Amino acid sequence: MRREELADADCGIAQAFGVMGDWWTFLIVRDVAGGTTRFDALQRELGVSRRALAERLASLVEHGVLRRREYSAHPPRYDYVLTAKGEGLLPALIALQDWGSRHVMGDGTLDAVGTEAEARRVHALEGHTVAGMEGPEWTVLYFFPGAFAPGPNGHPPGWGEIPGAIGCTLESMTYAAREPAFRELGARIRGISMQRPDQLGAFAEHARLPFPLLSDAEGRLAAALRLPTFRVAGADRFKRLSLLLDPGAAIRAVQFPVTDPAGSVDEMLALLRARA
Repeated sequence: MRREELADADCGIAQAFGVMGDWWTFLIVRDVAGGTTRFDALQRELGVSRRALAERLASLVEHGVLRRREYSAHPPRYDYVLTAKGEGLLPALIALQDWGSRHVMGDGTLDAVGTEAEARRVHALEGHTVAGMEGPEWTVLYFFPGAFAPGPNGHPPGWGEIPGAIGCTLESMTYAAREPAFRELGARIRGISMQRPDQLGAFAEHARLPFPLLSDAEGRLAAALRLPTFRVAGADRFKRLSLLLDPGAAIRAVQFPVTDPAGSVDEMLALLRARA
């Protein structure tokens, strides 16, 4: 179905489905966001017929959601990558995943801890490469719901009532206290949240953290890795988890769910010692 065939020309939802078409199209965008960018790899991952995949990829390119990037001239072969228009779909993918995990696979309870299905999905990330995190060192990435400097723009209403939400300050301060031990083992630490950069900068300055906090406010990393999130006060938040990456940025260990924010730091240090 093409856009002009939709009766409700003024409804953004109807027009969006005129571009996205069906559920296969959403799964294609999901996998491309996760780094599966070549035709044969997409076909293997999705199990869709080659004809159906070709038709949907052509439609996504036509509508400017994907673009083709040549990686072989003879014969011509292409990667399919998200355009800026395609990246605009990432919050919708995150919202769909959160809704499916909470209301379809779960009982509707709001929590920041995680479900068994989410745990299986996160632990299956071992071996996956996190783009942009390559370097000469091992890297600890700890994802947290939200940490706030004192002031009027603190925790959202009801934050303390959400299971697993509290403990971000304790976790960050524990990582800060253990930072010399991680550095001695040749590892760097990075905290990641879906908060705004200014919020994270204010907290890092207040807490005097010896490592940076990174913002995934646009949801690029959340969508690429399909990380568990929850939504509160109109904003998406990571459920607490930690990843250990080798120098090539491949995930070598996963901590999820994390129910003891401070204790998880010492567990990660032990994991690193074992690897080193």
